[in-house]
Amino acid sequence: MEGKGVIRNGKSLVAGLLAAVCATACSSDQEPQSPYVNAAEVCEGVFAGDLERTVETVTGATSFERRPSGRMDRLIEAIEKGYSSGRSWAPGGELCEMAAKGSRSKNEPVLRFHMYAPYDVNYPGSAVGERRFSLGEEAVANIRSAGIYFECVSPRLDGSKSRPARIYGGLGNAHYRGDAREDLMDNLRVVHAASLALAEKLECKGSAGLPEELGPGLRELPPVGRPAEIDS
Repeated sequence: MEGKGVIRNGKSLVAGLLAAVCATACSSDQEPQSPYVNAAEVCEGVFAGDLERTVETVTGATSFERRPSGRMDRLIEAIEKGYSSGRSWAPGGELCEMAAKGSRSKNEPVLRFHMYAPYDVNYPGSAVGERRFSLGEEAVANIRSAGIYFECVSPRLDGSKSRPARIYGGLGNAHYRGDAREDLMDNLRVVHAASLALAEKLECKGSAGLPEELGPGLRELPPVGRPAEIDS
């Protein structure tokens, strides 16, 4: 009986060694990672699901250059640092650049976030073609860009219960399609998805007041007029 136990143990040892050798050999046989990703994978996968086609429309591309991961974590760190500084505004960082495969443009669609000052919301005067929407504290969109202003109360931001963090998420250099409301809404949907992902990662209470998705009935706000000049 003792001899049979030794044999069984020997067989187990050999099987373990073979498995280890196979794991090493098999991993070396794996194909190299593609330098390109699709719309579901770009920007660390924040658009996976129903927004893949929207991202393709907004960027004018279906395949994108792969970028190093970890930008979301670095962005969160920048916002935490900016908030702890006590300043009314603070720089944030870039979540991702959606560089199309084979593109030589220096102005690729990009998503950035930073902390904004109180007077940035409802600022008098709008850019040509810009529309305002009731989303977060305020949202704006035009033919090439969109942005959302929202506030975050989070256990990761000490003091935010009484002083919420003011965060702006913006899309720039969107692919030109026209000035129809639905085209502007697509720009806004891309920013919304990224803002929602950041709010969840930052543990913002109630997802920072952002809805799970944007429907066609999003209320549009009237332009904010500049104050009338007083004659001297």
